[in-house]
Amino acid sequence: MNASSHDISRRVFLAAGGSLALGVAFNSALGADARAATEKPSPFEPNAFIRIDPDNTITLTMPRVEMGQGTYTALSMLVAEELEIPLARVKLAHAPPDAARYGNPRAGGAQITGGSNSVQGAWEPLRTAGAMARVMLVEAAAQEWRVAAAECRVQDGIVIHASSGRQLSYGQLTQRAAGLRLPQQVTLKSPEAFKLIGRPLKRLDAADKVSGRARYGIDARLPKMRYAAVAASPALGGKLVSVDDRAALASPGVRQVVRIDNAVAVIGDHSWAAKQGLAALKIVWDDGPAASVSTASIRKGLEGGLARQDAAVARAQGDADAALRDAAKRLTATYHSPFLAHAAMEPINCTVDLRADGCDVWVGTQAPTRARDAAARASGLAADKVRIHNHLIGGGFGRRLEADYVEQSVALSRKVQGPVQFIWSREEDIQHDILRPAYVDQLSAAIDAQGRPTAIAHRVVGSSIVARVAPGLFRNGLDHDAVEAGLGPYEWPTSRLDYVREEPPAGLVTGWWRGVGPTHNCFVVESFVDELALMAGGDPVSYRTALLPERSRARSVLELAVQKAGWDAPLRPAAAKGAKRGRGVAVLAAFGSYLAQVAEVTVDPSGDIAVDRVVCAVDCGMVINPDTVKAQVDGGIQFGVSAALWGEITIKAGRVEQSNFHDYRLLRLSEAPEVEVHILPSREAPGGIGEPGTSVVLAAIANAVSDATGQRVRSLPLRPNSA
Repeated sequence: MNASSHDISRRVFLAAGGSLALGVAFNSALGADARAATEKPSPFEPNAFIRIDPDNTITLTMPRVEMGQGTYTALSMLVAEELEIPLARVKLAHAPPDAARYGNPRAGGAQITGGSNSVQGAWEPLRTAGAMARVMLVEAAAQEWRVAAAECRVQDGIVIHASSGRQLSYGQLTQRAAGLRLPQQVTLKSPEAFKLIGRPLKRLDAADKVSGRARYGIDARLPKMRYAAVAASPALGGKLVSVDDRAALASPGVRQVVRIDNAVAVIGDHSWAAKQGLAALKIVWDDGPAASVSTASIRKGLEGGLARQDAAVARAQGDADAALRDAAKRLTATYHSPFLAHAAMEPINCTVDLRADGCDVWVGTQAPTRARDAAARASGLAADKVRIHNHLIGGGFGRRLEADYVEQSVALSRKVQGPVQFIWSREEDIQHDILRPAYVDQLSAAIDAQGRPTAIAHRVVGSSIVARVAPGLFRNGLDHDAVEAGLGPYEWPTSRLDYVREEPPAGLVTGWWRGVGPTHNCFVVESFVDELALMAGGDPVSYRTALLPERSRARSVLELAVQKAGWDAPLRPAAAKGAKRGRGVAVLAAFGSYLAQVAEVTVDPSGDIAVDRVVCAVDCGMVINPDTVKAQVDGGIQFGVSAALWGEITIKAGRVEQSNFHDYRLLRLSEAPEVEVHILPSREAPGGIGEPGTSVVLAAIANAVSDATGQRVRSLPLRPNSA
């Protein structure tokens, strides 16, 4: 990849979904005369992202949020690289709700952080923003010295005239630079010139998190703030009938009990008073029609979708139906994936100060504009009267793309004077989560005499998140997110991938969960390919290699993963008597990245599974910070192990049965596998990395369990029969 010139008025506008170009226009109307008339030196704000003050403070208005994925550091590195400043010089400010300036070009312009696309969406726009500022500052210095800009260079935020040695800091140039016209073209650095990008730099947010200075939404504190404990209807879509609050109001520290149609909150002087008051309430709920809803009834509806004739075709090559009908040999398999909760360490919380003239909300959200709009709906105020104070997020995984908790908190705040912080209990968090959809998938393959597949068909049945969140993107009955990675990275001679939308009963809302389509599609496709390899009597790696083009990125990660894992070496025996060990492999192409993983497991005689080791090879294109890539893949793998072994939300009588970590288990530190991450060098544009590690490990573990036990488990979580 070579250095590139960018036409600011056209290419960057399109690349950024309009956000950068609108940011550019922000200050361009202010000429030099207007700025000179101001009483104090002006900051330099060439676009919506960068502000340089006369005191040399350089602030990046961060268009994405930080929830542990390293976004603050990676995006700051992009700007610092082109600005020619040390990373430590970058100060951060949260972007306000403003999709026009801070929308994500990889998310249709919505102002969200999710989909593993923060770096993908910022790769060109933020580097261009930094380069634009640098060019203008150099031009300002050149004008000051009355020399050509080509005679100047930049080092650590100082413009230097090469021949005379004269120097001016960025802060000294702000007023002159602010009066310049925006450049029509800027040239971005080539990778050979990178000083920051590609280096394992320390995280900008790490020191404050280690020291305790970091502030999350739950840490919001306001003068005279009170605390609220919340209970919503335990049944899907249920309503509040009545509340006997006499005992609660008599409890020390309880100030008030407030109600809306499906929830009640106790307001107290401190969180313990609110919690104790909530426990003292006598609440009557109307469950509505939810009493007949169960996991079994939902699964029956999903399985019914396998026979429907109205499937939306996502991809078709050749006549898969004819190939399957005429095949001498065929394999058909049905897979089930359960509802999943997010179970982030920071429970749902929202602090609200609602007044007649405005509403302030302190929250950790992945979607600031959605949070603002939800607060406006609940308060009855115009959107411009709502201010969102965004924070670091203690785990999002897609849950905080939603704004239901903001809307509920503001609605309850209408009956409270002064600021109040709403914190959901862990039980409330899990039982009123917006769940990862449950799916039923069916795959069929036609197989020739040599055991090679001649055709494959894959039907995905599940609810559509896109239809709810972005209905304009749900076209002709197809949810592209639900079918992503639905045929894997392979070259099938003939194929069909289709989708049937089957929604759960009203009141059970589904949402994104650290990748949605790939989290279940990789599990079913890679499990199915393993079954095909077993039927053919072949090695799972060799079988996959034959389906992947030579020198393809998917084949390269597969070859590296199996080499680093020692695929051909025998596994060490299990330490426990009667336990069995196995090794499994899986490949994923999704989110613009390619990953392959080899998992090693031990299955004891009772059927309990321990994941001992996971080796992962990654090609995510150009790497911004290799330490972040490794950390994200490692964390994604550990997150996926929990889902593979225990992750399942079940419904009984219209209620979520799980309530806390005792029955919605997460991986414990002592159970965490050894993880190795190997990164392939690449000059391709960056891909996403937050979700792929989770998506591929589910399949790798499932295949390892099959290898250990000889049983094929087609449902998650994995529960092989005991020996």
